[in-house]
Amino acid sequence: MFALVDCNNFYVSCERVFNPALEGKPVVVLSNNDGCIIARSEEAKQLGLKMAEPVFQKIKFLNENGVHIFSSNYTLYGDMSARVTETLSHFVPEIEIYSIDEAFLNLIGFTGDLEKLSREIAFTVKHNTGIPVSIGIGPTKTLAKIANKAAKQNGGIFIIRNNQQSDALIRNTPIEKVWGIGRQYAKLLQQNQVLTAYDFTLLDDNWLRANMKVIGLRIKKELLGESCLQIELLIPPKKAIATTRAFGKKTSEIKFITEAVSTYAVRCAEKLRKQKSVANLLTVFIHTDPFNQNEPQINRSKTMTLPVATNSNSELVIYALRCLNEIFSAGFRYKKAGVIVEGLQSESSFQQNIFDKTDRKKQRDLLKVIDKLNSEFGRDKVKLAVQGDGKEWKLRQEKLSKRYTTNWSEIIEVKA
Repeated sequence: MFALVDCNNFYVSCERVFNPALEGKPVVVLSNNDGCIIARSEEAKQLGLKMAEPVFQKIKFLNENGVHIFSSNYTLYGDMSARVTETLSHFVPEIEIYSIDEAFLNLIGFTGDLEKLSREIAFTVKHNTGIPVSIGIGPTKTLAKIANKAAKQNGGIFIIRNNQQSDALIRNTPIEKVWGIGRQYAKLLQQNQVLTAYDFTLLDDNWLRANMKVIGLRIKKELLGESCLQIELLIPPKKAIATTRAFGKKTSEIKFITEAVSTYAVRCAEKLRKQKSVANLLTVFIHTDPFNQNEPQINRSKTMTLPVATNSNSELVIYALRCLNEIFSAGFRYKKAGVIVEGLQSESSFQQNIFDKTDRKKQRDLLKVIDKLNSEFGRDKVKLAVQGDGKEWKLRQEKLSKRYTTNWSEIIEVKA
């Protein structure tokens, strides 16, 4: 048996933990640059607010209905997610972190009362973190996913105990809601009159093999109760790492774009070191606002092979700015830039260069010190001067809550 633990309206729940006055009131959280709605409380959903709606189109409606609006606070959400995972780890030895608000638990071999265990998990997570969760349990990960959807309409817990329950669930699950069925597959299946998960289980294996390869066969077996997907304890290293952001306001000055690209290159370097990788390919892109046809448009990118694979802040910045200088053109108001690193290899074993004069050991020691200082005292306490202060291009976050759990200067104040 597998359990899927899903944090309810996670971003909204994180905001409510530190502002209990928000309980029972409509709340939305916005995307980067406060552009679109990406999280809604149940009260906001009842008002008819949709995911991905541009907030500028709904601002009057939001104000008239007393909706509380927050900019996305990923520092807070990431830390709260880690606290939820830490709590779950006390109940089972094997956990797969599926996303920031979801985790699979391996219950194989558990012989106790699943209902009691589920209620204890939900109570403890709420008690320890303030985050409410829904729990779905089934004989496969795919069925646990479907059971979790049912849990949200059944008091927060749903357990598939027999084939009759499983059959009833998949008959009422639209095919596009099945885990692993993407938009294109859903369209193909609907064209072939496969409208529910149950319809999918009736498909011929040869048809599935021809049209969906092994993925389709695996999903069918999972829906029929045969486990094909095991818990993945280790998060596989990424094959490419990207840091891309839209600017808080458009800019035509290369100085500010240089600051942004430098900062994005440093973020890529930090992510590389976190997964103990180095990169030998780097891409930089810049473009204007494609939705504003009243302004001249440009979209350019440059990729270069690095002489030595690296995860050094300064090296990646040097190469990134070299690319930027080749693609930048004056006379345009740029909206977005990004840095992508690829060709990732293990930092312990990668191709060297006999002409490389850099003392790599000294470089690694320096980067360790920088990472430690920034970890203890806050991001970018030690940074390259070329990164600037970001005032002219940083994300617009006009409704940002505090980083209550990770920044001493923003810790919650209690007045007695």
